[in-house]
Amino acid sequence: MQSAISLSLSSPSTITRSDCTVAANVYLCTPRSLRFCGLRREVFESKSFNSLSVSTRLVPRSRDSSFNKVCAALQSNGTPSKGGFDYDLVIIGAGVGGHGAALHAVEKGLKTAIIEGDVVGGTCVNRGCVPSKALLAVSGRMRELQNEHHMKSFGLQVAAAGYDRQGVADHANNLASKIRSNLTNSMKALGVDILTGTGTILGPQKLKFGKGGSGDTIITAKDIIIATGSVPLVPKGIEVDGKSVITSDHALKLEFVPEWIAIVGSGYIGLEFSDVYTALGSEVTFIEALDQLMPGFDPEIGKLAQRVLINPRKIDYHTGVFASKITPAKDGKPVIVELIDAKTKEPKGTVEVDAALIATGRAPFTQGLGLENINVQTQRGFVPVDERMRVIDANGKLAPHLYCIGDANGKMMLAHAASAQGISVVEQVSGKDHVLNHLSIPAACFTHPEISMVGLTEPQAREKAEKEGFEMSITKTSFKANTKALAENEGEGLAKLIYRPDTGEILGVHIFGMHAADLIHEASNAIAMGTRIQDLKFAVHAHPTLSEVLDELFKSAKVKVNSSSPIAQPVAV
Repeated sequence: MQSAISLSLSSPSTITRSDCTVAANVYLCTPRSLRFCGLRREVFESKSFNSLSVSTRLVPRSRDSSFNKVCAALQSNGTPSKGGFDYDLVIIGAGVGGHGAALHAVEKGLKTAIIEGDVVGGTCVNRGCVPSKALLAVSGRMRELQNEHHMKSFGLQVAAAGYDRQGVADHANNLASKIRSNLTNSMKALGVDILTGTGTILGPQKLKFGKGGSGDTIITAKDIIIATGSVPLVPKGIEVDGKSVITSDHALKLEFVPEWIAIVGSGYIGLEFSDVYTALGSEVTFIEALDQLMPGFDPEIGKLAQRVLINPRKIDYHTGVFASKITPAKDGKPVIVELIDAKTKEPKGTVEVDAALIATGRAPFTQGLGLENINVQTQRGFVPVDERMRVIDANGKLAPHLYCIGDANGKMMLAHAASAQGISVVEQVSGKDHVLNHLSIPAACFTHPEISMVGLTEPQAREKAEKEGFEMSITKTSFKANTKALAENEGEGLAKLIYRPDTGEILGVHIFGMHAADLIHEASNAIAMGTRIQDLKFAVHAHPTLSEVLDELFKSAKVKVNSSSPIAQPVAV
């Protein structure tokens, strides 16, 4: 691995190329600030670059032929497209998925353009995971400062904590603006053409962009990626006015903090906003259509999370009911939520609150793409794709040179999944077959404490084991046994491993506890790389760290086979 060094050369003979300088037989590269939200980091994270967050790096010219390609891409946006196309790759949508695909395409030497009709960054950066994490950072600190018992356990005395609503809102908005600027600058720095307007497919390898009408520009591309994302899903009967009845788009602006708010849906979005609102002083009522809260989580983790995140807080809930109608507040009257039984559809009363947040999921944003021009029909709004993200037309055949990633295809509606899918597609159009393992993609809910997961839940794993005829085992570890968690007085937490004892294969990992969203990646990377538990038992974790929760988890598994790969010989140092 190359190391960041400081290099001083007296009277070097240099030739400047973008941000890269050639001195003698080495390249000196001054990194740009290209951080962004999503799975991908920097385009330079190839074998010639370890990170852009460090200073000058020494890269021997003789060792890295890919360096020339990347540096050339900085100026020329890849080599000219072959076959008479305007671009090798055009991406419709500049969210996290489109951005990740664009950066990887430039690294591969593809002439690339990205079309954006709104703002760069898409939902994640502007109306989703980025600003919500800013609000959750505030709620976490507020929650800690308000917990007198917790502070006293450290020997700390804190006066009553308060907050400035506008200051909190500004923090979220400023973060979104900063990340949006970083994404835009990173693509510009690498020479990606950012085309403004709505992208519409006219036919195979042909599309237009613009504001609509005769002024649109027609371009051609060898390959096209649809990455248009999603919008909040609002069920029928619910009237959203953007003031008292809102979606997550409105809630992230934090224009007011209601005394009492109903949250329709108890998934990731609803849970995170309940964490924010209760920390800022609101009372919350959950309205959930299924028979239990947090239906998408592993049931055992969900029960523990409910005991910690729901029961002690100013939260009540109604399960097994639909919000059949929601009327915004007007003329001094409150928001009225009419409930019906989810199964019988019989009336179940009403709830009157100051505001209602609709957190029932998201719907694909695929209208106006011109899919009818290539005989593609959406399914519930989603663009149908195969395991390689190739678009399938109405006849069940592959639409030539057309791919769809992210929320628009519905496979896994997560920003980092979209980015991973985009990178997978770029590998394919560059001539290397690649199929993404979606079971290796982690998910996280950034409550306090956090919830994270990868792979199958226990019911899913049991169903798979029964169907395929193998044995399944479960092991668990508690945060109460972890030194670092106890030092933080954050011993409330559980890690759960679902695995095959006959092979050591990881089927699923679920974590509830401090920094669970960070801890899950050891498990997700193990699944992605096919690493078995018997090998993970030999991994070394720094002490005392939270990572030892996973260390203990893997060591406690009872695998019936020996190590699946030879242990490396020790090296004398």
